[in-house]
Amino acid sequence: MYSLFQDLDDSARDLQYDWRDIVRYLVSTESHVYAFAVAANVMLAFWPFLLVMISLFRNVLNWPAAELAIYLGIRDYFPGRVGSFLSYNLNLLAPTSSRVEWVSLILLLFTANGVFLPLEVAFNKAWGVKENRSLLKNQLVSMGLIFACGGLALLSAALGGLAQMLWLEGSGQSMDGMRQTLTSYNAVSGAPPLMMMAAKVMSVPMTILSLMLVYVYLPNRKVPFGAVLPRAVLVGVALEVMKWINLAIWPWVQMKFSREFGVFVNSVTILTWSFLAGLLVLAGAEWTAKRARVEGAAHQRAEFKIE
Repeated sequence: MYSLFQDLDDSARDLQYDWRDIVRYLVSTESHVYAFAVAANVMLAFWPFLLVMISLFRNVLNWPAAELAIYLGIRDYFPGRVGSFLSYNLNLLAPTSSRVEWVSLILLLFTANGVFLPLEVAFNKAWGVKENRSLLKNQLVSMGLIFACGGLALLSAALGGLAQMLWLEGSGQSMDGMRQTLTSYNAVSGAPPLMMMAAKVMSVPMTILSLMLVYVYLPNRKVPFGAVLPRAVLVGVALEVMKWINLAIWPWVQMKFSREFGVFVNSVTILTWSFLAGLLVLAGAEWTAKRARVEGAAHQRAEFKIE
């Protein structure tokens, strides 16, 4: 019987032997090239994706609680003034986006496809695949992953919306009051800690599932599911830890970025976060492929001894 907890324990123990290789990969020129390519495409897809999500929940599904969950997610990733700026402008532009949401959707499909192109090349190299998919096949696979991961993001927002409704009913706070708290331009503090914890509980499993889908289906070969799942969980947890580190050092980072980049501080913040997250995802794929090769070789040696 498959035991996820045992595999998680084994994978965590493997880090004792593999951490040097992971660090070497993280500081390699190759990984930085791939991560910057991913970050650039995330930068292009980020705003259309949020506009589509907000428009869908506000204008189509008429579910304001789920919309608030998206603002919570933004403040979870981008604390301080950057989160305030993004939430404020999303709330301001979404009412007019019912006319342009299809344009945003088309832009999202084209730009999000670009995120998966450097990822596929990197994953193929990690798994020893000699030939990448053609551009057309890559676009088709990327399109499927966009809808799958986008569906998980919608599910996460929907579950977060349910948590929002329960919180508002229990606390007696109005929906408009909470929207004002989350989308005010001058608000630095976000939602109450319990609401932020609920958002994290909803988002982490969806992040892990998205990583698993990308790790399994993006390489141009069959990937063993058992090798991917425990390491996708660990990478998802590592991304969450990175968010907490970002939260702790954010005042210093914001001061540094504001002084160095001025009016471009928000763009640089998104680009930097995407680059670091991309590095972590790439390192997870490299580690998974290496461990799969080691375990496969050990399995073959065991079968040879039995024969």
